[in-house]
Amino acid sequence: MPLFHFGFSAMASVNELQIWADAETDARRCADAAIADVLRIEAKYSRYRDDSVVTRINREAGRAEVPIDAETAALLRYADQCYRLSGTVFDITSGALRRAWDFRRTPPRLPTGAELETAASAIGWCDVEWSEHAIRLPRPGMEIDFGGICKEYAADRMATLCIEHGLEHVLVNLGGDVRAAGPQQDGAPWRIGIRHPRRAGEVIATVELAGGALATSGDYERFFEIAGCRYCHLLNARTGWPVRYWQSVSVVAPLCVVAGSCSTIAMLLEAAGEAFLESQGVRYLAITEDGTLTGPFAHHR
Repeated sequence: MPLFHFGFSAMASVNELQIWADAETDARRCADAAIADVLRIEAKYSRYRDDSVVTRINREAGRAEVPIDAETAALLRYADQCYRLSGTVFDITSGALRRAWDFRRTPPRLPTGAELETAASAIGWCDVEWSEHAIRLPRPGMEIDFGGICKEYAADRMATLCIEHGLEHVLVNLGGDVRAAGPQQDGAPWRIGIRHPRRAGEVIATVELAGGALATSGDYERFFEIAGCRYCHLLNARTGWPVRYWQSVSVVAPLCVVAGSCSTIAMLLEAAGEAFLESQGVRYLAITEDGTLTGPFAHHR
């Protein structure tokens, strides 16, 4: 039984689907369906598309409620759970802070207190009115953003579709968010490298997956430095400021959406992040600001 590789671009990432299958036609049929679903999810929930559900909801902020379907309601339920588990630092309305923080500006600059205050006035998941059938953002300028969970949800969907196609030796990699549907064909686990947060192209640890998921959140994707201090794109919804305690947090969990949300929440909780991960019963590798490794995978070099 050969291993087939399918590369594709989606969700601003370079992605790969690996499938063990008896025939290339079987693998190709499964891959086409799984990739199409990722593109569907991206189109439906991207804040960059004028015709997406998210854009429609955000456009009506301060005005009318917007009808939603069961899939969107499920994502909102999960976002609400993350909000509560995180003590409110994981807030899908916190994207308003992007109006104050510009990580592409050259030269970079810190936002003023007035800019942060204006952006913060549009944050508040606890104020959003939502149900299984509709959502309303109560204040003009509010917005939601599923960026913290959507890619991981898409990885889980890909794995589910492959299983539904009868293929149970599959590895999904969506820009570093990984989901395994079963082990490799011979029963061996998939070996996944965890990126070094400071050395491009280097792996700092490896994890073996015979099923389940691995996701990483870190301070190295979008950031700028001023006076030797790094300011990353992960912003605390309560303070409006970037997190600093961890360089990265990687989590293994049964589902990619769980691994991804746990890693992000741990980053946002900073010094309290490790206690949160322990409370969730997940395996993890966390790297502190000074480069110290901690967690069950700290010695899996």
